[in-house]
Amino acid sequence: MRLLVEKSRELDRYPARADFSDAEVVAIKAHLGPWPRALEAAGLKPPRDIDRLEKNREKRRRAKIARREQKLENREK
Repeated sequence: MRLLVEKSRELDRYPARADFSDAEVVAIKAHLGPWPRALEAAGLKPPRDIDRLEKNREKRRRAKIARREQKLENREK
């Protein structure tokens, strides 16, 4: 996290993957997860909107149920 915070201060913006060496990017992502989540964990970026995430999960769940029902209908024909 310290790498991200220091680089952010140096650049005066969110650091991008391109601002780090390949080895640094691998280490950051290994410890903190995907790049946007790493920026959140370092306190550089506000966390994602939880309501939006829940809406997306519900949408995927409904789509999965619809696909399953369609598959069952096709088998009955």
